[in-house]
Amino acid sequence: MNHKIISKYNPIGYINKGKSCIVKTKDKNIVIKKSDIKVYDYLKSRGFNYYPSIIEFNNDYIITEYIEEIETPEDQKILDLIDLVSLLHYKTTYYKDIDDDEYKKIYEDIKNNIEYLYSYYSEMIDIIENNEYYSPSEIYLLNNISILYSCLNYSNNELEKWLEIIENKKRMRYVILHNNLSLDHFLKNDKSYLISFDKSIIDIPIFDLYKLYKRYSYFDFYPIFKRYEKYYKLTKEERLLLFILISLPDKIELNRDEDNNMDNVIKLFDNIYSSKKLIEEYSNNKEDNESNKKVENT
Repeated sequence: MNHKIISKYNPIGYINKGKSCIVKTKDKNIVIKKSDIKVYDYLKSRGFNYYPSIIEFNNDYIITEYIEEIETPEDQKILDLIDLVSLLHYKTTYYKDIDDDEYKKIYEDIKNNIEYLYSYYSEMIDIIENNEYYSPSEIYLLNNISILYSCLNYSNNELEKWLEIIENKKRMRYVILHNNLSLDHFLKNDKSYLISFDKSIIDIPIFDLYKLYKRYSYFDFYPIFKRYEKYYKLTKEERLLLFILISLPDKIELNRDEDNNMDNVIKLFDNIYSSKKLIEEYSNNKEDNESNKKVENT
């Protein structure tokens, strides 16, 4: 951190926290961080001001107010976070004509990933089956591998449905993605705040949801996604793509640490079951099946 900038505010003390520096002064605390002011200018122009007030900025740094966070239980905090994410996406939505190369790249990337995972786990199973003895993690994997293959088949079939839908679409909607959502990047005090927009990009809205899900898959995400869609409905193709992505199993590696292997295999299938449960809850809810009719023809 640039000490000239810190000394300008006559600090009593300061703490480096990740890429930020919290500076304590006689009057107040401030935060100094390397960031680009352009994203904040754009957010402000779109009526989204749920980030700490900017005190000063230059070409390299942004100085903002320091928000003293009110302690909130995690299960409530993630609901408050998703409210703000839906507002961010709503405020920054715009539509543009579909570029064939753009959606084909999404299709090809996912298709290649499905094929890679199928090949990867098939080879792993072949190696395990040739072993004289099976470890507990290997037995667990062998007993449940059909479930993993089922997920890959589901993703592959749904991907073809998504391609068929998107090929007949003239426009797609885009938003500002925070692109690094976490509970650490959400603050609650007099109002809600999102921080750390330095990885933000413009893309389709589901990628924020997907990354949040992957980071916190231990939550029950049905009410979280329902909360998001209360304010910002996903289109049929958006939701389909989201479910395809969350259905893809993670890649795990087995090594000599059997305790670690067992933890990874259990986590792998726990995530598979969680994703399957989430998708089934949406499929079984008539309200969800009808919820996107107004946006499908956009």
